[in-house]
Amino acid sequence: MSDLIERAVTADVGGASEAVVAAGVLEAGRQADLIVGIGPLPGSEEWSAEEGTDIPAERQLAWQLVCLRIQLGAGIDSVETVMSLRRCGATWATIGRATGMTRQSAHERWGRHVAAILDPYGAGMPPAVPDDDPVAP
Repeated sequence: MSDLIERAVTADVGGASEAVVAAGVLEAGRQADLIVGIGPLPGSEEWSAEEGTDIPAERQLAWQLVCLRIQLGAGIDSVETVMSLRRCGATWATIGRATGMTRQSAHERWGRHVAAILDPYGAGMPPAVPDDDPVAP
C-alpha cells in the first residue's frame, strides 16, 4: 500500500471531524439569522419598542428552533441546541413539532442527554425548563 493510502486510512481524523461540525454549527446559526432575523440593535427605537415584551424571547426561541432543524437536516448532532431550547422554556412538544416527530419521540431521543447536562447530580432541573417529561404508561 502506498504511503498516501496508508496515511489516508490510518490518520486520526477526530480533530478534523470536530472542526467540520463546528463550522456546520456556525453556518446553521448564520442561516437562522437569515430566516428569523437578528432583531433590532440595542439602543435603537425598534429595540426600545420591544423592551418589556415577549418578542425578544420569541425571536430567540424561533432562532434556536430553526438552528435545530438546519443542524438535523445537515446530519449534525444537535443535543446542545436541544439543551439550550429546554433552558429557554421549549417543551418537548415544540421540539418534536420542529423536528417532525412526536413529543414522546423527541424526549426519547434527547431527554436523557439533556438531563445529564442540565441536572448532572439529580437535584432537579433549572426553573426555566418545562416540567413536561412524558410519563411512562
